[in-house]
Amino acid sequence: MRRTSKIAAVAVIATLALTGCGKKSDSSSTSTGSSDDVCNTAKGSGPKIGLAYDVGGRGDQSFNDSAYTGVSKAVTQFDGSCIEGEAQDGEPESAREDRLSQMADQGATAIIGVGFAYSDAVNAVAPNYPKVNFAVVDGFDPDKKVNKNVAYFSFAANESSFLVGVAAAQATKSKQVGFVGGVHNDLIKNFEAGYTAGVHAVDPSIKVDIAYIQESNLSGFNDPAGGKTAAAGEFDKGADVVYHASGASGSGVFDAAVEAGDGKWAIGVDSDQYLTATADQKKHILTSALKRVDIACFDWIQTVNDGSPATSYVTYDLKNGGVGYATSNPAIKPYEAKINEFADKIKSGAIKVPTTP
Repeated sequence: MRRTSKIAAVAVIATLALTGCGKKSDSSSTSTGSSDDVCNTAKGSGPKIGLAYDVGGRGDQSFNDSAYTGVSKAVTQFDGSCIEGEAQDGEPESAREDRLSQMADQGATAIIGVGFAYSDAVNAVAPNYPKVNFAVVDGFDPDKKVNKNVAYFSFAANESSFLVGVAAAQATKSKQVGFVGGVHNDLIKNFEAGYTAGVHAVDPSIKVDIAYIQESNLSGFNDPAGGKTAAAGEFDKGADVVYHASGASGSGVFDAAVEAGDGKWAIGVDSDQYLTATADQKKHILTSALKRVDIACFDWIQTVNDGSPATSYVTYDLKNGGVGYATSNPAIKPYEAKINEFADKIKSGAIKVPTTP
C-alpha cells in the first residue's frame, strides 16, 4: 500500500487541526459549541462525515463555507455527525494525507477534500481505506486509475463566470473591467476564460485587465491583502468592475472596491458573497458567480447514506443547476434579462464557453 512517511511535527499539527466542526474564529479550526453550529453539536448514528478544508478554512465566505453548508444540511437530514480539519499555508503533501487518514481512523465513513489540492492525497489514502468513501471538490484522478471509492466533483465554473462577465459588461461605464485570480493555475484560468468570453460576448471592445495574486503558491487563496492590492491596481488603471476567483482573498477585493468609491463594483465567487459581506462591501458587490459546492456535497453524502455512493467524475453545470449567478443585490436586476438570455444559449449548446484564456 502506498503511504507517505510521517514527520512527527507534521503529525502533531494535523492531529491538532482535527476537531468537531466548529465556527472559524481565527486562522485555525476551532470548536465553539455554538447552538447554531449543526456539525459541532450533532452526534447522530447516521453517516460520520470528514470535512477537510482547503487553505482559508471555514469562514472564507467562499467555497469552504459552501461545502460546510452542504455537509451541515446532510448531518441534520441523515442524523449524522462530522469531523473538521483545515489545510495550512505551505504544508507538505504528507500533512494532507495525515489529515484524511486520521479522519478515517476516527470512524468517518464519508470524507470530502475541499479543493483540487487534495487530489493527490486522496489518491494515496483511499486505497488504504476501501470501506471509506472519499470525494474531492474540483478534484482530478492523478493516476487515471479511478479509485472505486472516490468521487471527483467537477464544476463548469467557466459557465458561471461567463454570466457574471455579461453582468460586468453591462455595468461598466469606463469600458474597462478586471479579473483577480488567487493562483495562476488551470483551474482559475477556467474562471478567467469564461469571464472574458462573457464580457466580450456583450461588447468586444471592453478591455479586461488580468491579475493573479500568486503564480503557484496556494497562499494566494488566503491573502486578503494581496487581493486588495491586485484589485486596487485594476481600479486605479480605470476598471470599474472587478471579478475575483481567489477564495478568502476576495475580502480584500471587496475592500478595494469600497475604497475606490461610488460606481465601482466587485463580483464574488462560489457562494453568494453579498449575503456574508459587511454593510460597506454590500454596496459594491454586484453579483457572485455561484459554484454550488453545497449541492454537490449534500447530493454525494445522500448517495453514501443510501448505500450506493457516487464515484468517478460528477459534473455540475448550468443545465443541472450546479453553477449560476446571484441575484441578492437588487442592482443586478437591470442586467438579468440579458444574462438569462445568454444562460439559455449555453444550456442549449448554442454557445460553447471556453475553458482556457
